[in-house]
Amino acid sequence: MAETKPWAAVRETHSGVVFLVGDRAYKLKKPVDLGFLDFTTPAARERVCRREVELNRRLSPDVYLGVAELSGPDGHDHLVVMRRMPDERRLSTLVRRGEPLVPVVRALARELAVFHAAAERSLLIQADGTRDAVLARWRESFAQVRPFHGVVLNTAVATEIELLVEEFMAGREQLFVQRIAEGRIVDGHGDLIADDVFCLDDGPRVLDCLEFDDHLRHVDGLDDVAFLAMDLDRLDAPELAAELLRRYAEFSGDPAPAALRHHYLAYRAFVRAKVACLRHAQGDPTAAELAREYAEQTRRHLQAGEVRVILVGGLPGVGKSTVAGGLADALGASLLQSDRVRKELAGIGPGEHVPSGYLHGIYTPEWTDRTYDELVRRSAELLGLGETVVVDASWTSADQRAKVAAVAASTSSRLVALRCTAPDALREHRLATRMGSYSDAGPEIAVAMATDCDAWPGSFAVDTAGSQEESVALALAVLAGHGEGPSARGTPTLHGTAGG
Repeated sequence: MAETKPWAAVRETHSGVVFLVGDRAYKLKKPVDLGFLDFTTPAARERVCRREVELNRRLSPDVYLGVAELSGPDGHDHLVVMRRMPDERRLSTLVRRGEPLVPVVRALARELAVFHAAAERSLLIQADGTRDAVLARWRESFAQVRPFHGVVLNTAVATEIELLVEEFMAGREQLFVQRIAEGRIVDGHGDLIADDVFCLDDGPRVLDCLEFDDHLRHVDGLDDVAFLAMDLDRLDAPELAAELLRRYAEFSGDPAPAALRHHYLAYRAFVRAKVACLRHAQGDPTAAELAREYAEQTRRHLQAGEVRVILVGGLPGVGKSTVAGGLADALGASLLQSDRVRKELAGIGPGEHVPSGYLHGIYTPEWTDRTYDELVRRSAELLGLGETVVVDASWTSADQRAKVAAVAASTSSRLVALRCTAPDALREHRLATRMGSYSDAGPEIAVAMATDCDAWPGSFAVDTAGSQEESVALALAVLAGHGEGPSARGTPTLHGTAGG
């Protein structure tokens, strides 16, 4: 006999109760004050019910039917009246069942991109998308969660989350200015989770937007969609989360840096950690473990979204351009190359060779200083926009390295220095036989540079004696394991094979 769903059921959240009766769902707001919402008066509950219907009709007009008045001996209250959605078609349920959902996720990405394109925009909405406004929301959540440190959340994890957020935001004001200028801040959904998305035959229905505080719904469109991506990731469907973000970027034309995606994924995970803490305080026995899972997810994304400036240096012929290019591809980072920038400043095509003697032509100290100053300037601009930068140059001068270190500090970005090395005979062979390089340096210049290098304390030496793939893998291993920074980790050498 086929299983049938109960004709009536009750569901409870931290702020409301949903009564499922026949083909209808009736949502009652709890008379609670949780700090970030206050439903303690009948007037407040009526107002938020009507607002919920109005806002949710933007995405699912056929689901939100209206507001009903509930009368009783103690007065009256109000309920949101909705079409009852089939539990078995929840996105979260389908994910757990392992259903093929790539087409569904693409449809959702398109629907959300269209929704954001038509969403309300104004100066008031933009004000909630500034760096300081977003940071204020983080800090408010931090304050609400601190009473749960050591009780629900691991104090060290929670403290690291606060530190990583503060560091990221300190250097990223220009990124948020750019997002506002591009019109990315909208009156969005604000609470996109997989439990509230229903995959019906005629398309998805997205329910239950954030209705109690307009400011919390005034968000970057990427922030909005990141909530659902975060939830898919938590449900052990990272490939669906990546597909959602990739397709949303395509449909919305949003080239956001990876660091911002990770930041918003972390923000949304922490919002859920906060909610789980509140549920724990209300007596939910399962909420503590859930809060810890969300906190760990928050930390993981903040770590992945750390903005870095990666110096890839060494003498001519060590294969630093090969390593730098491979790193930039692997990390999705911006690549700056001294040889290309030098010729660009001189009005010379990057592939045009203008060999000169050491310290002559466009390789005089003045030209070199101008080239490195431009590398530093471009790095500062990209770092401020949340882009990790790989800078391919010799980096033989301590003064030039100090300039980029100052930029890393001013943009709250992590500096990692990779010093490529190779046996002299191999370097000479590469210089004599290489093709397609932007560099004009030959063996004689390499010898002269070798005697004119400043010591590079704190750099990680990578022996690049063979194939490109292994060399890049070794460099990635340094980046993955350097943790507290090169100056604190000494100068380890990774031996392997790398060409270039």
